[in-house]
Amino acid sequence: MKKELLLASALVSTMGVASVAEAVTATMSGMHATGLKGNDTDAAGDAIITNPASSDFSVSLSETTDGGVGISTSFMLANESGATHTAGLTLTFTDGSKLDVFNAGNAAGTHDVSVPGSAGSPGVTIVTANNAQTGLDFFKEATVVGVEWHSAADFMADGLKVSASISADDGAAADGSVELESSWGLGATYVTSAGDTALTIGAGIADSEVKDNSVSPTGGNGFHIGFSAVTGDLTVAAGYANGDKIIESPETAVFDAAVTKVGVKYVAGDVTLSAGFTSAEADDNTSNLTVASGDLDTQDITELGISYAVASGVTANIGWKDIEAVDDGSADTSGGSSWYVGATMSF
Repeated sequence: MKKELLLASALVSTMGVASVAEAVTATMSGMHATGLKGNDTDAAGDAIITNPASSDFSVSLSETTDGGVGISTSFMLANESGATHTAGLTLTFTDGSKLDVFNAGNAAGTHDVSVPGSAGSPGVTIVTANNAQTGLDFFKEATVVGVEWHSAADFMADGLKVSASISADDGAAADGSVELESSWGLGATYVTSAGDTALTIGAGIADSEVKDNSVSPTGGNGFHIGFSAVTGDLTVAAGYANGDKIIESPETAVFDAAVTKVGVKYVAGDVTLSAGFTSAEADDNTSNLTVASGDLDTQDITELGISYAVASGVTANIGWKDIEAVDDGSADTSGGSSWYVGATMSF
């Protein structure tokens, strides 16, 4: 019996040592936003509602090999504002470059410039088939079978970072709708200074091919370019994007989508004031994926926001957003205005 106890003790001890040696570093992060939102659309009167839950809880895992190569990944335990996400593997090399392996995304989307807008989450949901694209990276298509390479800082020039990505067919059949077949993307960010102003310039280009069970659309492509200038507490940013996109469901081709965004942000102690404007237009077609219909969808979005840092990790937000929309050349009555009052807690 004594020998059995000693053997069991040695086994537990060995397993404990092994588990410590093989354990990766795990960190957790998350946030929860709550508040009230009021909507006033062009088709209906005022309505005050509890803002839909916006919470997430994610875990990041990382370890470094004896050769100095970092290996990391992450997954979400909860994401109430959307689907949970599991990342691929990221390899970080000793020269500072990185490689995202599978489920990597598109390099064009990595380098779009952040343009200030509202605070919190006000917003009127456009419920019509309005396909004006409002993001600078709307064409960043990628399958899970893909990789993305990121250069180290100061790549070939001080302040320059570049990325390149490629994705291949994941085998999904185009059964009643289009499916992404392959894509590639390139992006770059350049950081410099001009006197007291820190200047960031970001740009990206991408192209994708799709497959369909009936017609043969050419796929999507596009480019974006933008800048952000920070002088003391003041940030001014702007960006422009243009391209085509194929939407999976319902099958829709979006031609000549153009997005222009401008925004400004000012930090005064614990208070941040922000404002932004987006002008977007596109020509969509659901009946023929190879030609434009000739009728434009448009959205003009105006945003205002005030944020106050109440305590570490706690931010109070007041936001306002207005959307003037046109769907296929006619007034889109699902547009309108929205306000938001609430708070965000993060860790």
